[in-house]
Amino acid sequence: MKLWGGRFTKETNQLVHNFNASISFDQKFYKQDIDGSIAHVNMLAKQNIVTNEERFAILNALEQIKTDIDTGVLEISPEYEDIHSFVEATLIERIGDTGKKLHTGRSRNDQVALDMRLYVRDEVKETNALLKDLLKVILRIMKENIETYMPGFTHLQKAQPVTVAHHFGAYFEMFRRDCTRLDDIYDRMNYCPLGAGALAGTTYPLDRDFTADFLKFNGATNNSMDSVSDRDYIIEYLSALSTIMMHLSRFSEEIIIWNSNEYRFIELDDSYSTGSSIMPQKKNPDIAELVRGKTGRVYGALMSILTTMKGLPLAYNKDMQEDKELTFDAIDTTKSCILLFTGMIDTMTFNKDVMEASAKNGFTNATDAADYLVNHGIPFRDAHGIIGHLVLLCIEKKISLDELPLEEYKKICPVFENDIYEAISLKTCVEKRLTKGAPGKAAMLEEIKICEAFLSEE
Repeated sequence: MKLWGGRFTKETNQLVHNFNASISFDQKFYKQDIDGSIAHVNMLAKQNIVTNEERFAILNALEQIKTDIDTGVLEISPEYEDIHSFVEATLIERIGDTGKKLHTGRSRNDQVALDMRLYVRDEVKETNALLKDLLKVILRIMKENIETYMPGFTHLQKAQPVTVAHHFGAYFEMFRRDCTRLDDIYDRMNYCPLGAGALAGTTYPLDRDFTADFLKFNGATNNSMDSVSDRDYIIEYLSALSTIMMHLSRFSEEIIIWNSNEYRFIELDDSYSTGSSIMPQKKNPDIAELVRGKTGRVYGALMSILTTMKGLPLAYNKDMQEDKELTFDAIDTTKSCILLFTGMIDTMTFNKDVMEASAKNGFTNATDAADYLVNHGIPFRDAHGIIGHLVLLCIEKKISLDELPLEEYKKICPVFENDIYEAISLKTCVEKRLTKGAPGKAAMLEEIKICEAFLSEE
């Protein structure tokens, strides 16, 4: 069944039909299509455009169609052009001419705009919920590792000592921002396009605010042409998904590095690792690598819709059908990556001794040694040079600053005393960093309170 056949004298060429059809992918939102129709027929009855008897007949049939699809009693047939055609044809088949009244005051343009908006709205909430689950795992790891010392890096070079709690706290901030971005998108997109018609509204006395309220939108859209041609919310959502994937990819890169034999900072659980078909010793971080690899796939969906939309005049154009397939794929990809990544870090363990030794052997306390001299009256620039000489000496001797004898310190600068060792211990280096956002214990406990408060918000 086609919704537009009256003006045509020939059947559509089969290749044209196949090229034009969207039911292979837009059947994904059959529930949203039926929910939109339920809202529409309730509004039509309220406005006396259909009778209450007709309303009940249509509502009962729509609910049964949804149940039958859910349970597998009714299969969505690929012979239809789109999910809207299938639902309407099934409705008419079941209740006759009364079913033909459902489309009164509605165009397929505002119908598909509504369905996609309802679907994306649901997915935005689900993505946000998955991120919150990830944040809960990150927060647990932070709480358990406030005093787990490790090297902090810049340029992939060991820089200053931090803690696992502090390092994971940085990712908490990234994913927290992702959550707030999704909240913003939800609020901005939560307006109902149904009733916009093809592009210029309708002469029927529709109550668009009633429909919007029925579907739990904040209100109805303001301009009918924009209503059917707006895909900004998809672009924003795909942009947010791309940012989420970028954050996951950065985190995955660190997991991959930390899991290597050279680092051995972490041990991945066997259930989130794979082996080699030829090398029996291998334990590969495939989940992290796949997350890193799939990031480009989500980026591609964003670039596709941006390219599709960039030259389209108002109002609806068939090009916009391209908003679905890659969007669906990007949503499914991102959600599965969040879910798997969450499980991976939730089950991995930290080799705390290895991390602490790495921080010591990487001269991450060199800045604190310079600060020690500054606190004894030496200008920082001079102190910087003195510690640089000491680091070179330690490299020659293949020892850390903690292991360098006091007499060697004094040969370069007589200001040094035995308290230098306490000043450059990892515990001291970390604990005295107490400014807001720093890795010191007191500062981290405050950061954890902020994280807890965010997750407790509903």
